[in-house]
Amino acid sequence: MGHYVTLIRYTQQGASKIKESPARLDAARKAAEAAGGKIHARFLTMGKYDAVIISEFPNDEAGASFMLKTGSLGNVTTQTMKAFTEDEYRKLVASL
Repeated sequence: MGHYVTLIRYTQQGASKIKESPARLDAARKAAEAAGGKIHARFLTMGKYDAVIISEFPNDEAGASFMLKTGSLGNVTTQTMKAFTEDEYRKLVASL
């Protein structure tokens, strides 16, 4: 399973309905599970981004599909990075 770090920014729509965001997070967790993935952590952040999500999906396609569906709702924009665990990192470096 691939790991992903997603940087989130609220859109004007998402910010204006901020009190609904806990319910949206619950729905996102269910949608991730339906896609075979899991949201491991969600952090509210200060600065350029409003939140960070750490997630895991069976493959890049499932992760991308989930993020596209999330963005299409209009409440957030996302920037997602593939992340490698420490074990994966060590294997990559060892193969050099």
